[in-house]
Parts: sequence; structure tokens; C-alpha cells
Amino acid sequence: MKGLIPVSLLAATMFAAPAAAQDQGIGAGDVLLRVRGIVVAPNEDSGSILPAFPGEGVSVNNAVMPEIDFTYMATDNIGFELIASTTKHTASGVTGTTGSVGELAKTWVLPPTLTAQYHFNPKGAIRPYIGAGINYTIFWNEEATPALESAVGPTSVKMDDSFGWAAQVGIDIDITPKVFMNLDVKYIDMDTTAHINTTAAGMQNVDIDLNPLVFGIGFGIRL
Repeated sequence: MKGLIPVSLLAATMFAAPAAAQDQGIGAGDVLLRVRGIVVAPNEDSGSILPAFPGEGVSVNNAVMPEIDFTYMATDNIGFELIASTTKHTASGVTGTTGSVGELAKTWVLPPTLTAQYHFNPKGAIRPYIGAGINYTIFWNEEATPALESAVGPTSVKMDDSFGWAAQVGIDIDITPKVFMNLDVKYIDMDTTAHINTTAAGMQNVDIDLNPLVFGIGFGIRL
């Protein structure tokens, strides 16, 4: 009997180890829910405000917001992620007349983005991934700023929606078998034309390539 005890303990350890390993990482059929804090940093390239202000473009500020995303693992390595978040941004004049006005217009931006991801080391505790996909950006609740309306009278603003591509890199780091920390960076191809209908200067249009980098940090859970 004494001899059987060490053998039994060894056998239990051998069977327990694979069971623990199977509970680590991710696999086909898993659904991952992440909640991140994100910084959206536009890399804007602005055209001129036309026709009245040639040579005068705009700059767009950064924004910080929470974000939620879901990833469905189609295989151990391949997943599909859908993100949802909305951020508020301000377009400001940079030079000349519009630069002296400062903030010109504000808008909320909603860019639902779907990416296909490849997850490296899916059964490990540290799992880097890369992804690429598409996004459709909706600009909503656009409005002129008080500074602009003070300069040119009552003004309406409309910004065109955008369709583009997206790319990402990230890493999941297990805290427990089901809970993990996440770091993620995305590039989103995003552009718009802002239509600014002013009382004093009439209709003005400006093309803006936003193309933001989205930096995210947060936590996830394997459902």
C-alpha cells in the first residue's frame, strides 16, 4: 500500500497537468469579450476650406473613451473581432482667418470595425495577434462651435460618412485561465468632407483625411 501512494500521486499529477493546460489559452468556438480604454489620435491631412479660405486647413484633436469588442475564434488561431466605440472630436482652424477663430466644428465619430485576426501561441498564457479588416465610419451630431457662429452667424455642419480599411497588432496576457489583460493598436483608414453652411460666408467645404491610430489597454474575459 505504501508503494502505491507515490505511484497514485504521480498518476494524478500526470492527468491533472493536461487538464490544467486545456483550461489555458483560447481555442475554436471561444468568444472573447474585451473592455478597453482607448486614445484615438488622428493623423489628419486637411485640404483647404473652399472656396473662401484657400490655403487654410484644419486640425483635429485626440480623444479618450472606453471601447468594447467581441472576438469569435473560428479556429484555434483565427478569430474575427468587432469593435464598437464612439468618440467626440473638434476641428480647429490652423492659419489665417479660420486660425484666428480657433475651434470651428465638433462631431461624434462612430467607426464600427471588423477585423480578421491571426492569434499566435493560442494555448499559451501570452498570445500576440495581428489583424486586418474594414470599417464604416459614421459622423453624427455635428455642430458649429460658438466661436464660429460668433464670427459668421448661425451655421450648420454636415460631415460625410467614410468606408475604409483597418489594421491592428495586439497581445493578450492571462491573469487567470479566463481573465486576461489586453494591449492593442489599430490604424483606421478614415476620411470625410465637412460641409459648413454659414450665414456670412455661404457654403464652405473641406476634405479631411483622419486616418487615426487607436491605442487601447484593458481587460478581457473568455466567455
